[in-house]
Amino acid sequence: MPLPDENSLNALVGKMLGDLGGAFSVPTVRIGLRLGLFDALDHDGPATAAQLAARCGLAERYVREWALAQAANGYIDCDPDAETFSLSPEQAMVFANRDSPFYLAGAFDLIPAMIEAEPKVEAAFRTGEGVGWGETGGCLFCAVGAFFRPGYANSIVQAWLPALDGVGARLKAGAKVADIGCGVGFSTILMAQAFPESRFVGFDFHEPSIAQAREHAREHGVEDRVRFETRPAKAIDEHDFDLVTAFDCLHDMGDPRGCARSVHEMLKPDGTWMIVEPLAADRAADNVGSPVSRLYYNASTMICVPTSLSQEVGEALGAQAGEARLADVLTDAGFAHVRRATQGPFNMVLEARP
Repeated sequence: MPLPDENSLNALVGKMLGDLGGAFSVPTVRIGLRLGLFDALDHDGPATAAQLAARCGLAERYVREWALAQAANGYIDCDPDAETFSLSPEQAMVFANRDSPFYLAGAFDLIPAMIEAEPKVEAAFRTGEGVGWGETGGCLFCAVGAFFRPGYANSIVQAWLPALDGVGARLKAGAKVADIGCGVGFSTILMAQAFPESRFVGFDFHEPSIAQAREHAREHGVEDRVRFETRPAKAIDEHDFDLVTAFDCLHDMGDPRGCARSVHEMLKPDGTWMIVEPLAADRAADNVGSPVSRLYYNASTMICVPTSLSQEVGEALGAQAGEARLADVLTDAGFAHVRRATQGPFNMVLEARP
């Protein structure tokens, strides 16, 4: 075995120290989010550790160590002369502003859910079997919903739907819309809020997610135009939809081709299917080195592939399937017109028509 190159080894160790520091930050960030420490700095401005502890009704010694940890993370700022801590506008976008497209609190809740799933996924490595959605323990589906909500709130109505040919006008006039794989319902509700003349139904095979979606619909006052049904995509027997949407879920399905055939039957002849999937190159080698792909490949190993393998067929596209593989699924189901309508930093939006 050749001797390691010292420079390469030092670079790798340095990278690992950064990665471990990020991993170690997860519990302290979650504590800060739950206890309102980031919010207090955002709302009330700079504070010493004692002042911040008083604002939140917490023990000063714990808050001081927490604040130093976040300053070391680069997640809050520290003024060494005044001994105060503060949140910059950019940091507030990530940790305090819930309407920001960069609000990442949900991501920090995803990590413990994946760690809790580790024994089951490890066992699945040996058997080749899947791990069903909701079988991992903890509220994975809650964390997934919270992770995607900020991006959806800033993209679905503002960028993704307008990129589809003629769909915006139909939604304003009053369209029939199905949101398959709707999860806890944020995507469905956002569309319903923007287009009150249209009627929406969200479908998901996971009953606890649908229960939360119904509660969210009540909280947001859209029950008059939204309903949620527990049903897998292939079992949907409703038809004549103007628009079907699928947000970050097609790759999780065991039988995405069966889903695509079902959607083809659900749509009107001039209907549209919008598929939002994680952004990825077609060649896996081209994804290596991308920080977005790094997140998605790890999440896919722990969540997406096990979920698909637990279902009928188990095609397991993975969260970095790429446009070519997704387009193959769509054309195989009879969609004659498939194009990439738009994309963002994390997602691509495909438009499919019969």
